[in-house]
Amino acid sequence: MIICVQYFNGAFYMDQNAKRIYLIRQLIEERPDKEEFSVPDSVEEQKRLLRGLFNVRLPAKISDEFLEIQDEYLKEEIRRNGITDYRDLEPVREGLYIWQGDITTLKCDAIVNAANSGLTGCYSPCHACIDNCIHTFAGIRLRNACADIIRRQGHEEQTGLAKITPAYNLPSRFVIHTVGPIVSGALTKDDEDLLRSCYVSCLDTAVENGITSIAFCCISTGVFHFPNQRAAEIAVETVQDFRKDNRSIDVIFNVWKDIDHEIYRRLLG
Repeated sequence: MIICVQYFNGAFYMDQNAKRIYLIRQLIEERPDKEEFSVPDSVEEQKRLLRGLFNVRLPAKISDEFLEIQDEYLKEEIRRNGITDYRDLEPVREGLYIWQGDITTLKCDAIVNAANSGLTGCYSPCHACIDNCIHTFAGIRLRNACADIIRRQGHEEQTGLAKITPAYNLPSRFVIHTVGPIVSGALTKDDEDLLRSCYVSCLDTAVENGITSIAFCCISTGVFHFPNQRAAEIAVETVQDFRKDNRSIDVIFNVWKDIDHEIYRRLLG
């Protein structure tokens, strides 16, 4: 396998392919079962393997050299995916936006992660959940930062609260992590109150940290089974109530599925 390293102005520079292969090899090298892994020839298979290795790696220190190359690689991958600045969007109402797309490519002050109670991300290799995507493209320092939060507080994160971390390699400045309710059976008032608490906690955290723009994903929908329509109603009601006294914060409702885009469009006109 050829690794492309460019020589310029007296120094060597890795291209994007070389960086990816370096990261894969370093992550494989620290595994006890490293003999079972090899670097694929296909670029897409390499990307999938790298993401999977990021996903399953437990919180732990790693070399500064690795972090430097990781950061360069991830920022370039996000740039190639296309960054959207929320300020280029058309508001649907004053200070309110709807945007359908990948939240890891959205530039605003803070994005909200629908986290699990462990707070350190999704450990299922290449899973499509937002928690997995955010931790993948932010890089391994995000998982370490979340592990520090859990270690300091001495217990898993409670449903309805929020914690803030840097966004590291993402276009946003911060990630606000919140654990939404998991709906089992019929939707209850407690489920609704906990989801409402997620939005309030995230907004309070944003204000406390001087954040003036925040993007919410569809918290608790999908694998957490909160009905999409009711989840959106609670999100819109809570945000609009909050903004009555906090007009300086812009809110972006980030959706991925067409059904959620249609629901938010109906709710916000």
